[in-house]
Amino acid sequence: MVTRTEIDTGIAKEIQQHLEFGATTRFLHWVRAFMIVFLVASGFYIAYPFLQPDASGEPVIFLQAYNRAFHCMAGFVLIAASIFRVYLFFFAPSSRPERLSFWQLLNPLVWIKTIGAYLFIAKHPHIKGAYNPLQFTTYFVLGLVTLVICLTGANLYANVYHDGLGGVIGICFGWVDSVCGGLANVRAIHHIATWVFIVFVPVHIYLVIWNSVRYPNGGADAMVSGIRYSEERRI
Repeated sequence: MVTRTEIDTGIAKEIQQHLEFGATTRFLHWVRAFMIVFLVASGFYIAYPFLQPDASGEPVIFLQAYNRAFHCMAGFVLIAASIFRVYLFFFAPSSRPERLSFWQLLNPLVWIKTIGAYLFIAKHPHIKGAYNPLQFTTYFVLGLVTLVICLTGANLYANVYHDGLGGVIGICFGWVDSVCGGLANVRAIHHIATWVFIVFVPVHIYLVIWNSVRYPNGGADAMVSGIRYSEERRI
């Protein structure tokens, strides 16, 4: 949809709107974002419970147990949201711009120009789809890290809760323990994957703002409105 037309030195500029992210995709993005923040905070508290409730003879002070329970619930929300997000990527019509981004990976010239743009020595290339090659590769790797943290988290859950859902998860994902070489390694890998998120989040926020300032086409708010703007010139 054309939103604005300008006349500048005989060249007509048309600013067009494009739906880049569907409503469900945007919703799942923020669900996963909030769950990751909560999981990191609660996970570090589980590893180092620095809060001490007042002493009481009554068996009602379950601060660590409550924290662990909410951590597990948030983990299952992250797993569900991530599975649905992968489904949307492959099958949702609104995710077509994201799927188109894959073909940028096969173009070396787009890679070179994109890296040059981040180094301030080249203009950002015109890309087809929602992501440039660096963004697509980063999000793909982050998806793999999410898979690792979900598998190790599920395995840790099954080793604490042996009945009901825990029993089912233990049957389905008991192999994670063997592949990692023991439960201690599962926990270590889970912790390392957490640090990947800790490093990624501030870098991601910085680059989103950086792109929005340098290329004001709706980048920062695209995950809120879903809209990206592009400029077409006509003589």
